[in-house]
Amino acid sequence: MDRQTRDLVMLAVIGLVAGYLASVIVGGTGLIRYLVSGVIGAFVGPMLLGALKVDLGIRNTLAAQIVTATIGAIVVVILARLIG
Repeated sequence: MDRQTRDLVMLAVIGLVAGYLASVIVGGTGLIRYLVSGVIGAFVGPMLLGALKVDLGIRNTLAAQIVTATIGAIVVVILARLIG
């Protein structure tokens, strides 16, 4: 498996986990919703935390990515509910 494919698979896995965790926190169901909110959250989370200059202090890279994506997914779900 080449690097680009591996990165896309990891993004999908992190997005799925983050979307599931966000749904546990703010409510929601559905595998596709988990994946979509988590993948979007994987982009929103780092931008949001970077803009706020927040350092989570998590040394494990995978855990930090999941937590950051989950925070982003929570924000995405809340904003989607406010708009919709």
